[in-house]
Amino acid sequence: MIRKIVAFIFAFYFGFILYSFIYTHFPFGERPLKGVAAHYVEKGVQEEGATNIVTSIVTLYRGFDTLGEVTVLFLAATGLGLLLAGWKEEEKEKPEPTLIMETTTKYLFPLVLLFGSYIFIHGHLTPGGGFPAGVVIATGYFMMFIAQKEFKPSEYLLSATESFAGTLYVITGLLGLALAFSFLANVAPLGVPNTVFSAGIIPIIYIIIGFKVGSEMTGILQHMKEV
Repeated sequence: MIRKIVAFIFAFYFGFILYSFIYTHFPFGERPLKGVAAHYVEKGVQEEGATNIVTSIVTLYRGFDTLGEVTVLFLAATGLGLLLAGWKEEEKEKPEPTLIMETTTKYLFPLVLLFGSYIFIHGHLTPGGGFPAGVVIATGYFMMFIAQKEFKPSEYLLSATESFAGTLYVITGLLGLALAFSFLANVAPLGVPNTVFSAGIIPIIYIIIGFKVGSEMTGILQHMKEV
């Protein structure tokens, strides 16, 4: 009984704080924008050509942050691979996938890859981008790992894809530095907003990140399956 009372008090307190923060100071949509936030909203489409302002912020305005995130993911994948390399367990009998699982995943797998590709190709137009697209693609491989007993993608191909994508990302950033004196500067034509061929190098960056994240996450899942 005391535990329920304490939980209710905490829930009421945090609910009150949230209500005060949202409704007391600035009603939703009326908070004045200042500094860089105002610049992003007012000049984002004009400067970068992407109707998804978050895309412009993540890939260009704060591109170094994205580079750091990609590096952290690479280090995490490398560390997990090294950790699992020496991990040996006793052989356990694993449940066999059913015929329904095998048949369904065989047809779903290309559709999942297509959906992931759609997400990173349209990241500058709609919510999405390279990171969620890469996770969606890795989810398709995870599905195959579970349902297809003999399925095993090439580790060399996964590693080569991840390395090539990472190198392309850095080269794209250095290209902006060489041509516009800014790392990841948008040096390509912006095109017409709200069309696929727009936003300059942003779609290119998201395609690169999609391949990099997808290959890294798939490699992690494959290592975990083999333990």
